[in-house]
Amino acid sequence: MTTPARRGLYALWLVLIGGFALLHALNLRADFPNHSPWFCDWAKYTDEGWYGNAAIRAHLSGNWYLRGDFNPAPAVPVWPFLEWVLFCFSGVTIQAARGLAAGCFAANLLLSYMLLRVRGPRWMALLALTLIVTSPFLYCFSRLAILEPSLTTLTLGALNLAVRLPRLRRPVWASACVGLLFTLMALTKTSAIFLLPALGWAMLLPLWQIGKQASGSPHRDPREALSASWGGGTGSPPWGGRPALRCASAAAAAFAFTYGLWMALVVHFGLWGDFKYFFMTTRYDKPPEFYWPLVGFWWSFHGGLWVDRILIPLAGLIVLGAVLARWSPGVPASAAADSSAEWNSWGRKLLRDPVFGASILAVAGYILFMTCRNHPQPRYFAVVAFFCFFVVAQGTGSLLGGAGWPRRLGWAVVALAAIAATANGIHTLTYAAYPEYTFDNAAQRLTRYIDTHPNGNRLLVSSSGDQISLFTRLPALCGEFGAPSSSFPGLPSELAFYRPGWYAVWNDMNPILIERIHTRFSLEQEASFPALDDPDRNLLVLFKLHPLPGGQVRDPRTLNLRAPLPGDRIDIPVD
Repeated sequence: MTTPARRGLYALWLVLIGGFALLHALNLRADFPNHSPWFCDWAKYTDEGWYGNAAIRAHLSGNWYLRGDFNPAPAVPVWPFLEWVLFCFSGVTIQAARGLAAGCFAANLLLSYMLLRVRGPRWMALLALTLIVTSPFLYCFSRLAILEPSLTTLTLGALNLAVRLPRLRRPVWASACVGLLFTLMALTKTSAIFLLPALGWAMLLPLWQIGKQASGSPHRDPREALSASWGGGTGSPPWGGRPALRCASAAAAAFAFTYGLWMALVVHFGLWGDFKYFFMTTRYDKPPEFYWPLVGFWWSFHGGLWVDRILIPLAGLIVLGAVLARWSPGVPASAAADSSAEWNSWGRKLLRDPVFGASILAVAGYILFMTCRNHPQPRYFAVVAFFCFFVVAQGTGSLLGGAGWPRRLGWAVVALAAIAATANGIHTLTYAAYPEYTFDNAAQRLTRYIDTHPNGNRLLVSSSGDQISLFTRLPALCGEFGAPSSSFPGLPSELAFYRPGWYAVWNDMNPILIERIHTRFSLEQEASFPALDDPDRNLLVLFKLHPLPGGQVRDPRTLNLRAPLPGDRIDIPVD
């Protein structure tokens, strides 16, 4: 193909990628697509509000911290800080918060391209971008103002810096920057700790390869070893000593200092209880069977099919093929042996690639995280999806770079990837072409009802309260979670202090929560608003909270407060 024709093809390809990427920034008030395979994920009801509630409160009430309520910012401050900065210019809106997530997605595309171009041709990097932008799974979750898009951005930024250390003039200082980025990753989402092996591999493998080449040739300048390893110029100076050890130490020291500094601030400002409570909310009961880790692993492993039923198994086959090829036995010299040698070389080269290895470790680390937590949710795979698509693209590029039957196998992988991208692209276009606004409408109608039917304090109690605040600026308490302390040992004390006027639930009443409310209030069902598609959470029900006469306080030890009581009007099930 002539150079002008190739340039034209690349230009059309970039326009296609850019067009699909733009879809992520359109109709930002729209629902998480209804009737998708991921309808059960809680993020679309709660997480956008929960993890941004510090920024929302800071702009609505002037104080980011609400005593006794759910305050996740001490544990994961990066995302609410970014939202707080953004809200200074945009005001508190769901469009701004989701626009920030869409901006992270755009940055992820650029960083993905830069990362893959380190070790592969342009078309291979563009193939990975095509798989990313056409994915309906990533279309759904990359538009939500949740933690995964920003965690992916920081992870890709750290990996880009890590794999380039041998080319840099001051790799030790750059390694300290990698440690700082890892601090930001951990303060964005605590599960980032499971991505540390991937980051360490990407940082240390190239340095180890350089050191091995230099030690193998005692009279060889490290610049020449660098050039041979990376196929580039000789612009990087020798570092002396043990570069891998020095860089690892610099990264570890930078992380320890910066994360330790943050923890010191948390303790100094009396936020240690909120920090600890954040981890309590993410702890789930484990099955009683001793083999529960196997059950958790199975759920987490096959949960990857949430992302894609073609590309995820294909990524697994590529990894398995590379491992088998790397340790395949030799064969006698023949025409068949040439192909076998190509196959063995393909596996060896691919497994020695720091980006490929880091992608495998990132996927494995996150599966381990979900196994340990024993509570896989579709949104967790938003991080996994990127690295699985990298594996597909890199495996394809490596196969097509060979000869014989491995090259023919590469074309078969290209065909499967093209089929998946086409089907996914159609699916994504369908979601984008038919936006729905059921949650937005429900939040707006609920807020209007409260404003037109005054009942004391305008404050709402709901597990989706922070989410509703993000849509309508209605002040809210979480209700479901709240860090216990001497002043606020539980929800009843929080309700007594804040005296809210309203309570909202999805579909049915939780008997534990109704018991806590009944200590000081009776409940009167007022209105309901259909929203979203989860059969367990598709009706948002609003209650008035009426304080008990004379400041009475019911004792749950003497009364059954988990059922409707005289003075209540509850038409939905208590379950």
